[in-house]
Amino acid sequence: MATSPAAPVGAASLCPAGAGAPGAIRDADDLQAWLQLACAPGVGPVAVRLLLAAFGLPRQVLAQSVTALSAVVPAKLARAVLARPGAALPELVERTLAWLGTPGNHLVTLADDAYPRRLFDLHDPPPLLYIKGDPALLARPAVAIVGARNATAQGKRDAQAFGRELSEAGLTVISGLALGIDAAAHAGGLLGCGGTIAITGTGADRVYPADNLALAHEVAQRGAVVTEFPLGMQGLPANFPRRNRIIAALAHGVLVVEAAARSGSLITARLAAELGREVFAVPGSIHAPLSQGCHLLLRQGAKLVERTEDVLEEINLGPAPPVRCEPAAPAPASEQSEFADPADPLLAALGYDPVTLDALCERSGQPPDAAAARLLELELAGHAERLPGNLFRRLA
Repeated sequence: MATSPAAPVGAASLCPAGAGAPGAIRDADDLQAWLQLACAPGVGPVAVRLLLAAFGLPRQVLAQSVTALSAVVPAKLARAVLARPGAALPELVERTLAWLGTPGNHLVTLADDAYPRRLFDLHDPPPLLYIKGDPALLARPAVAIVGARNATAQGKRDAQAFGRELSEAGLTVISGLALGIDAAAHAGGLLGCGGTIAITGTGADRVYPADNLALAHEVAQRGAVVTEFPLGMQGLPANFPRRNRIIAALAHGVLVVEAAARSGSLITARLAAELGREVFAVPGSIHAPLSQGCHLLLRQGAKLVERTEDVLEEINLGPAPPVRCEPAAPAPASEQSEFADPADPLLAALGYDPVTLDALCERSGQPPDAAAARLLELELAGHAERLPGNLFRRLA
């Protein structure tokens, strides 16, 4: 059972009496044992899982001798596990107890009934999951949407649209709370009944990047923000590949919307394929750098996606597929663009591939000054975007 006390506690019980699975954290001593094991220097999730399998819960692991632990893990790790805790551990315990005292905060262990079964497909499932929001979402059918941080306007539109439609179909949308595609996917997921889960590379008391602070709060209130990292952990570069494996494992499939040829999104897609999850990719222009990663995935066998149904048709959820829910209300007419005239000659000449102003003037027959002014109007209305290199393209 997830731990979620209603008020701050010290060494008092973290679960109602008799509640929870045998692995549920019941008091501060249990919590300290889990943190000592999970945070021991150099002792990663693989070693923790081996020790738990051999000896039981953390208190039993910590009661063993170095010799006994060395029969399961290397002696160096055995000594690290049993090393005398420094002052930082009691401080982390108190900090975690205070965090758990806030309504909506949960800590789920590898031994809890509430631990997501799909994470056991990993060889290194995280020993602890810190959850802000609804832990039940982690057991729901889900699709991950990932992609570039420096996404184009069209890419962000696509990610939000896919997120919204998948959520309206009852699927939970998972992403990594990064800028660009991730943020757009979360925003879309919040618009449907499936909700959204953000897997982060920091402690649960931090938000990275800071620009997504408001989004993180909204996801926590209406979905779930999840991390394996202890409170206070900064967004270190090594944390994000670890985060990606959780995204891949929790999802039934991973949709890549935009990605460069060398991209963290491709790592997530590779991990998903290795776990037997479906991999999807949205194609783009052959001239667009952020389409190269998607095209590479398509050449490797990913499913080409043009519409949400392409994803839903491939994901096999058994005899009880998610129920489609009511879509969110469309934007009020006052928010819709007044510049969407399909007969506009410049808009007609502006394709979905990047184009220079000179080439656009040649196609449309308009002088440069008039074309530049009209492009600005189209940009402000959301029908065109300016790309690096003074290139322009139409938005769907």
